[in-house]
Amino acid sequence: MREETFFEYPVFDNIKQVIYHSIDKYPNNIAFKIKEKTESDVKYIDITYTDFINEVNNLGTGLFKLGLKGKRVAILSKNRYEWPLSYVTLLLGGIVAVPLDKALTDIEIENSIIRSKVDAIIYEEKYVDIVNKVKEEGKSNLTEFICMDKIDDAKYIKNIQKSGQEEIGKGNKEYIDFEIDNKALATLVFTSGTTSKSKIVMLSQYNIARNISDMQLVEDFRSTDVNLAFLPFHHTFGSTGQLIMLSSGITTAFPDGLKYIAQNLKEYHVTFFVGVPILIEAIYKKLNEEISKKGKTTMVKVAKVFTNILLKFGIDIRRKVFKEIIDELGGLRFVISGAACLDKRVEKGFNDLGILTVQGYGLTETAPVLCAENYKYRKYGSIGFPMKNVQIRIDNKNEDDIGEIVVKGPNVMLGYYEDEEATNAVLKDGWFYTGDYGYIDSKGYVYVTGRKKNLIVLKNGKKIFPEEIEEQINKIDLVEECFVYGLPKDDDVLLSVKIKYDEEIAKTQYPNLNKEELHKAIWNKVKEKNKLLPKYKYVKNMVLTNEEFAKTTTNKIKRFEELKKMNLGMNNN
Repeated sequence: MREETFFEYPVFDNIKQVIYHSIDKYPNNIAFKIKEKTESDVKYIDITYTDFINEVNNLGTGLFKLGLKGKRVAILSKNRYEWPLSYVTLLLGGIVAVPLDKALTDIEIENSIIRSKVDAIIYEEKYVDIVNKVKEEGKSNLTEFICMDKIDDAKYIKNIQKSGQEEIGKGNKEYIDFEIDNKALATLVFTSGTTSKSKIVMLSQYNIARNISDMQLVEDFRSTDVNLAFLPFHHTFGSTGQLIMLSSGITTAFPDGLKYIAQNLKEYHVTFFVGVPILIEAIYKKLNEEISKKGKTTMVKVAKVFTNILLKFGIDIRRKVFKEIIDELGGLRFVISGAACLDKRVEKGFNDLGILTVQGYGLTETAPVLCAENYKYRKYGSIGFPMKNVQIRIDNKNEDDIGEIVVKGPNVMLGYYEDEEATNAVLKDGWFYTGDYGYIDSKGYVYVTGRKKNLIVLKNGKKIFPEEIEEQINKIDLVEECFVYGLPKDDDVLLSVKIKYDEEIAKTQYPNLNKEELHKAIWNKVKEKNKLLPKYKYVKNMVLTNEEFAKTTTNKIKRFEELKKMNLGMNNN
């Protein structure tokens, strides 16, 4: 295990300490850049770190005046400035924050509100109907309804800020002087999945602050960076990520939507991007298409060989050689991928261009980061090394030294809310059992091989991690994405794959194939991939579709739902 650190950063025990450290260090840095559109104009509003803490204190004082001190408050909106404003305000006042997944159905949102027993909700206008429905039904604990936009029948967030500002002017410092209980419940976070089945993770400010401190010791965050907040804030990868931005003096801008990512990267001169693999891979794919259109594919390949040779001698000219390409991405210099495994070719491809790209690994239950690569230590396919204060061991190893990843550290959750049985199943003697399988190599790099719940067990006892096979099949040009599963057959299982094919590639590169011929072409390519694996891992059945897979909001395939579509309804473990 490597405990080496590369940067200096204080050890903080709560988010108030983190934020005020940044206010002292970067008072005039721009914390948020907000775009406002009118029919005839677009203007940008800059909110400095000093502006931000003033807005936080105004809002917090206003919330205390409403009687929400010591209460629970939900946040429901897309990524916009009012989300981190609300979240930081709640944390700095010891109010329990409950981020809600905006992509859930109305019923699931209502269930989340009821299950978490929130006293108030801060929401954007888009969700007024579901919020009003919850209000009318009276099944929840909600007493206060605060809208980020000015509407009837709800308190307006700016009016609450104004009220708080007036209180502060009168000398009211109750919120500003509030002392944080570091290890008390700070936030309730729903895990991915449908609400009826999701668990609610209890995190303290100590969990999150220590995770931020650990990340700061090993990753190259710069106060001159500009971040594009694409990851959903309701997920810990997004919310802790945003707190890391605020801990670093970084500027955050907000994307206009998925199809505008490339445009927004250039518009805001984004230098730092945190995302999930499917998005990072899509950016890389689009970049390569543009290089190809300009007839520069061969030239770029040759240049990569040349710059990599120089790199071995300590000469790094990548960003100069590939400046034109990097400028197309706004000047991007640092990419962090998490939530799933990033294609090795994509990670290497970005690094070859001089865009530092690393993988991280973590869970909601660990606030979230457990391991990560950094600028000095990267090994394609691995998730790097554990954070400085995180211990990792591999439990119940098989003959290949693969077992369950078990962790201990200050970032491990308090437990699952109102679910002692589930808590006891994963927290044992201070160790958290992640449910992920993996191994540690001789140099200390950690690898994840698959989820415990996805494991496929054959009649002969052989165990198969579907993610390993999916990685190979996803390399096929016609495959947009896939998932591997065990199809029950007699008293055994038939290793199978469901593939969503890439319609654009099918039309442009295979225009004369009908559906049956397309199926055959992809199946032949799958059989070629089989040859790269042991025989017991051969895929022997394929289902082809052009329909989108059911996904979580971090773009992970909901395997159980997909299996239900095929009338299987189980993971065939």
